[in-house]
Amino acid sequence: MLHKITCFLIVIAGQVGWSQSQDRSVFNGSVVSNASDLEGIYVINAQTEETVTTNASGSFSILAKADDVLVFSSISFKEKRVLLKQEDFSNLNFTVNLTMIMYQLQEVVVKRYDNINAESLGVIPSGQKKYTAAERKLQTATALNATANGGTMAGGSVSADPLLNFFSGRTAMLKKEVAVEKKEFFMRLLENMFSLDHFIDRLKIPADYVKGFEYYAIENDKFTAILNSKNKTSTEFLLGELAVKYKEMIAGEKK
Repeated sequence: MLHKITCFLIVIAGQVGWSQSQDRSVFNGSVVSNASDLEGIYVINAQTEETVTTNASGSFSILAKADDVLVFSSISFKEKRVLLKQEDFSNLNFTVNLTMIMYQLQEVVVKRYDNINAESLGVIPSGQKKYTAAERKLQTATALNATANGGTMAGGSVSADPLLNFFSGRTAMLKKEVAVEKKEFFMRLLENMFSLDHFIDRLKIPADYVKGFEYYAIENDKFTAILNSKNKTSTEFLLGELAVKYKEMIAGEKK
């Protein structure tokens, strides 16, 4: 007897669900926003709990009827609820305007996972400075290199090479080479982290100004410190702030 009642309830529930779906038709619409990336926004029918996502242009299709509530949800946008009216179904340009959520970092925590390295393994002494090729040249050119000599100047003599390098201009040249090397390193790091499309589409930097903006960014010591940590979230946030200032600067130059 219990088995028959259970089967009867299942059949009734299925018929109710089927009749509800029959009352609904495919509803087409799209979302709009100041953001260029509108793909993957969740569109949920609150009555049926059916869920779809928007495509690259922000369009979506979902089963619905008048008086259904559509919920638009995404990590990048504020949630929005829309009550569908009968006239919305005949609107071929039904759109929903979404508002972006602006995240502001209160604190930047840089975490580094470099416990396993040559120093921890005892290959090189702990705390020893690591030099690039340009830094090694500069270190060699400016090192005094005192050498033992029992008969002169209290047991030591000093090489004159650093003085010769200084007066000949070689030291200044090597310092410039070190500075250029660092900028090239940060430039490669920045371009590997973000594509050209990110600067043009996300940051709205004109294509002709992208390279200039990259140089502008790596001149900022705070930015290069975050960039060097390889924390993409913090780097992207600060890059966005610099983009606003840079666009204001080039807008002023065009006037």
